[in-house]
Amino acid sequence: QLQLVESGGGLVQSGGSLRLSCVASGLTLDYYAIAWFRQAPGKEREALLCLENGGSSTNYADSVKGRFTISRDNFRDTAYLQLNNLKPEDTAVYYCAARGPVLSDCNSVDMKYWGKGTLVTVSS
Repeated sequence: QLQLVESGGGLVQSGGSLRLSCVASGLTLDYYAIAWFRQAPGKEREALLCLENGGSSTNYADSVKGRFTISRDNFRDTAYLQLNNLKPEDTAVYYCAARGPVLSDCNSVDMKYWGKGTLVTVSS
């Protein structure tokens, strides 16, 4: 069983930056694709970015293109989401998720493991 714990959320002004972390335990991240999602108040969960172990990445959301970056450090079993040039509409709970080990690609947003989320609030 893979456990995922996000951190790094908080309150930031519009235009600011944050780096979210997702620490995995229980199993190694080596065999999983890692993705970040978010859910804003009153809205459905939205897939943002995904990164396969081999380095191939997928951007699911045009709204974050050029502003958010996904990365991973398998040695530390940690994934990251760098959020730059934040806007009030980025306010949401951000979740990391993992897909694998058999199907460990980013061709689907059907994730096997989920964290509990970290709240990002962007003030105008």
